Amino acid sequence: MIDLVDEPSKATMIRLVGEESISSEEIRRSVSTVQEWVEGQGYRGYEPFDGLSSWLRSLTFSTLLGDRLLQQLIRQSPLNLRPLLGVKPKDSTKGRGYMTSGYVLLYQLTKRQEYLDKAIECLKWLDKHKVERFPNHSWSNHFSFASRSGRYTHNDPIIVWTALIGHAYIDAFEVTRYEWLLQVADSACNWILGLPREQTERGDCISYMAHLQSSIHNANMLGSGLLARTAKYTGSQECRRVARQAMEYSCSRQRLDGSWWYAETPEHHWIDNFHTGYNLDGLKHYADSTGDQSYRQSFEKGLTYYKANFFEPNGRPKYYHSRAYPIDIQCAAQAIDTLAFVSDEDPDSLALSRLVTAWTIRHMQDKQGYFYYRQYPLMMAKTPMLHWGQATMFRALAQLLYRMTAIAS
Repeated sequence: MIDLVDEPSKATMIRLVGEESISSEEIRRSVSTVQEWVEGQGYRGYEPFDGLSSWLRSLTFSTLLGDRLLQQLIRQSPLNLRPLLGVKPKDSTKGRGYMTSGYVLLYQLTKRQEYLDKAIECLKWLDKHKVERFPNHSWSNHFSFASRSGRYTHNDPIIVWTALIGHAYIDAFEVTRYEWLLQVADSACNWILGLPREQTERGDCISYMAHLQSSIHNANMLGSGLLARTAKYTGSQECRRVARQAMEYSCSRQRLDGSWWYAETPEHHWIDNFHTGYNLDGLKHYADSTGDQSYRQSFEKGLTYYKANFFEPNGRPKYYHSRAYPIDIQCAAQAIDTLAFVSDEDPDSLALSRLVTAWTIRHMQDKQGYFYYRQYPLMMAKTPMLHWGQATMFRALAQLLYRMTAIAS
């Protein structure tokens, strides 16, 4: 069980519990049980997009359409087909990154050395499991993936995972000041600097992948946020320059209502919950690290849109701005995390974070500690994913406890 060093004041607790009907004790129990579940699995598990690990892949005849159909069959099935189709639980670089950040937050809350020790062990593991074909640090899935844009394998890193894991190194560095942690984060930034960039009159977009230009807003803004945050400690002017150009690209293309398309190409014109959360996280990291307030209005408009369009009155998170289903655990986790993260600038976000937390714990957490994958109109997909749901919820709940204490103290 987690023992907080500083509990919220009694008056604060009465106000918060009255609004969200969930206590800090219930949140602590939840984060402890999901931590125990992940550690009990040896940090291994299933993921939504791991279907190409199945023996059925030989029947797709290496066609992109066949691979996509197989992947979606396994991903979308409310029943877990993986054991029947030969898909085994795997390691997860993303999962280790999220667990690291959660451990660091809990260490900051409790000052218990075990949390910091676990964080450092995860970071050492990640250091050993970077993609080998690049000299600088980058990370990928432990399985192949197929999308409408093409395929990539376990040997093809992407900026999203690299940026999120890079933040875990900075999280730990800020607590320990161990130089090797900053060196790994800087190495990840050097990998990002080497990615293709779409150059435009209104900023440059950092590519999602290394082997082709793929302009996607959340990837671009997450990369920008890590570049800016790392440059705060390394002093890299190139990181700052590229980070600002990336923010200019995405913020200049923000829609009038405050939303962002997933990407600017017509086939990517959708607006969803957790990618919007990534955008806001990247913006806040950029502004906090550089002091550049040029995009303050973009942040405020984006946060206003986020709060108004992705949550039902009872706290249930919607997947898209225009419809709720499927109720996805990644949307819940990212919402809790982002709303808590921005609460130092927008205190109302903390109340919404707790409302989402209350709904999620009570509707999507199993008695064994893990969180269910998705809720559909007539049934629940209960398959426990590793990064997608467990590690993300662990970090999100730790973030919420940390921000609750910071505001109360």
